[in-house]
Amino acid sequence: MNAIADEIARLFESAARAARAAAEQLGRAPRPAKDAALRAAAAALRARMGAILAANAEDLAGAPGLSAAYRDRLTLTPARVEAMARGLEEVAELPDPVGRTLAEWSRPNGLRIRRVAQPIGVIGMIFESRPNVTADAAALCLKSGNAVILRGGSESLRSAAAIHACLAEGLRAAGLPEAAVQVAPTADRAFVGAMLRGAGLLDLIIPRGGKGLVTRVMEEARVPVLAHAEGLCHTYVHAAADPAMARRLLANAKMRRTGICGATETLLIDAAVAPALLPVLVADLRALGCDFRADDRARAICPELPAAAAADFSTEWLDARLSIAVVDGVPAALEHIRRHGSEHTEAIVTEDAAAAEEFLAGLSSAVGMWNASTQFCDGGEFGFGAEIGIATGRLHARGPVGLEQLCTYRYLVLGTGQTRP
Repeated sequence: MNAIADEIARLFESAARAARAAAEQLGRAPRPAKDAALRAAAAALRARMGAILAANAEDLAGAPGLSAAYRDRLTLTPARVEAMARGLEEVAELPDPVGRTLAEWSRPNGLRIRRVAQPIGVIGMIFESRPNVTADAAALCLKSGNAVILRGGSESLRSAAAIHACLAEGLRAAGLPEAAVQVAPTADRAFVGAMLRGAGLLDLIIPRGGKGLVTRVMEEARVPVLAHAEGLCHTYVHAAADPAMARRLLANAKMRRTGICGATETLLIDAAVAPALLPVLVADLRALGCDFRADDRARAICPELPAAAAADFSTEWLDARLSIAVVDGVPAALEHIRRHGSEHTEAIVTEDAAAAEEFLAGLSSAVGMWNASTQFCDGGEFGFGAEIGIATGRLHARGPVGLEQLCTYRYLVLGTGQTRP
């Protein structure tokens, strides 16, 4: 067993050193070369769509017994492959984040100081189930001048390999080093352990998956981590909500795709409108296949709703289930979110601008929304082209992580011969 672990550690170190060399070259690559690689990779995704879908079918066949939500995250379709290709092209159209002047000023002694964006370096990406993350993460890292080592879940291994082949083709076509985007050469969990211990080899780890994966990464990593553990998102229907809008937004926020981290998991509804509006909202969602867990005040209005257990309001369902609580105004809604939320995304539905401003100002979550579905918490929808993940920590980046968030900065100091007295 130790011999196997040692061999996997050597595999990781070899990949990381190759990535470091590639990052040195990629960090200096001109925008046209990076954009050409992305466009060539997009073309390869379309040309190899049949092979990608066949690989995905093998992954699905090799993973029986998955929940409907998990199977949805793993499944690729022609439309989803096309969306990956478009995502690469959209990233190519975005401005190059590397070399941007973030701030510039002069000192009384004549020194000019400039803060300039630069790549982070070598990024490790650990993810589960969603094969499209392979393309999204690679695109953002490539455009921001970072090399990346991707370690997907064993259930998506064939799909990730087929997508990676297209990315490698794009890099070759543009004359960029193929080692800039690598996929772990083994599904052995020891490779994850090697990544987590990779201080000095990796500059940042980004986990994207379930709570168990993210918790392990955050507890064991010796490398800085950019992550969110859960997406326990809330939609609050305020007393001044437009009922038709509330019905439309909640149905989308909960049921469009139940397995994504931006899906609403809890409905908070104001006591002033709950008697008339809650039965309609429940009927809408039930017709879409949703079930519920409700507090006593909600069950007093809709007695057929199952009672919520103590832990339900702190549970990320990632499925067609919604927790429901009746609250008394904005302060109570904010208190519920503070007590149970994960600081991911919260939305208020209201026509009262003052109430919306009070709600948004009172949040500590990474993303707050007014009259919009929580499922808009997505890098593509934010205009980032794609996202490598969502960050809910307090440092460096919050919300969808796109090109700008994958850059750090350095200072350039321009003088004319000044010496310090």
